[in-house]
Amino acid sequence: MKEGDIVLTSISQANGLTKNRPVLLLRKMPAFGDFLVCGISTQLHQEVEKFDERIKLSDSDFLISGLKAPSIIRLSFLAVLPRHKILGAIGFISTERHHRLLKNLSNYLTLETTF
Repeated sequence: MKEGDIVLTSISQANGLTKNRPVLLLRKMPAFGDFLVCGISTQLHQEVEKFDERIKLSDSDFLISGLKAPSIIRLSFLAVLPRHKILGAIGFISTERHHRLLKNLSNYLTLETTF
C-alpha cells in the first residue's frame, strides 16, 4: 500500500452501522505505518467546493481509480487508519490529483484558506 492508493476498509456510517467503503491513502504517518485517509462517496451533493474533489468518468485517472461511479474524494471526512484495517487496494489516483488534495488540506490546516 502506498500514498495515492484507493483501498477498501470498514468505516462507521452516520447511522452507526459499519460498511466496507473506499478511502484514499493521503499520507503514511510516522512510526507505526498507519495512514491518514479520506473517505470517498458517490453522494455528490456532499462535496465541499474548493476543498473536496470530484472524480468524474471523463477524468484521465478515473479508470485506474477502481471506482465504479463518479465520486467525491472527501477531504472533509478524515481518519487515521491502521494498516491491518485495510482490506485491499482497488486502484489509485494520479500523482497530480494526490498532490492537489494534499495542498488543499495543507492550505486549510495552515489557515491559508477558509470555507
